[in-house]
Amino acid sequence: MLALDTSAKTTSVSFCDDTHVIAEFSVNTMRTHSQTLMPMIESALSCCGAALSETELFAVSSGPGSFTGLRIGIGAVKGLALGLSKPCIGVSTLEALAYNMIDQNGIILAAMDARCKQVYCALFEAENQTMTRLTPDTACSIASLRETIASFADAPITLVGDGAHLCFKELSDEFPTLVLASEPNRMQRASSVARCALSHFPQDCTDAADLMPFYLRLPQAQRELLRKQSTGGQSL
Repeated sequence: MLALDTSAKTTSVSFCDDTHVIAEFSVNTMRTHSQTLMPMIESALSCCGAALSETELFAVSSGPGSFTGLRIGIGAVKGLALGLSKPCIGVSTLEALAYNMIDQNGIILAAMDARCKQVYCALFEAENQTMTRLTPDTACSIASLRETIASFADAPITLVGDGAHLCFKELSDEFPTLVLASEPNRMQRASSVARCALSHFPQDCTDAADLMPFYLRLPQAQRELLRKQSTGGQSL
């Protein structure tokens, strides 16, 4: 399996089988995914002596996340899978982030910075190498997370994702059971995308043509247009 994550600042590529991570490259710089992704795929395959044609399944984080980032990752997978006539799996970025903590039993809050004082978030529970979803993916204000967290605050809740620090800063005084994951475990990792994809295999396999991004809210340009239309053409 070749797995990719371009949903946030980190670009991550992993070449795996159903039991091992054979290669994983991650880059967290100011360079764009369009600059880093394809060279990383080439390098990962070259370093482990594999050919792209050996790939039997392509996996990618399909959202939520950066609109441009998601399109780049999904576009790359669509092109590669189409050329090889291989199946794809798109997985929730938040669920894949939770898989960073699959070896730790407990509640996990995956949170991504959605800007505009919002986060993309979902709660999961890891137990004995199995991940269970507790809440759907949603976009909400950090303040509105209080009610959701309160339902699970009797036990430690580990925060992952690039919105984890924001949530911890705002809510840890009120909820002392919140635990901030280490920085490597807060970043998107393609090996976690691969592990998440395996849990959805084969029921969620799709053809390359049907692979689509999952947005929890409209792109900013569309939101601005709707605002102008609702105010008679006046920008807010």
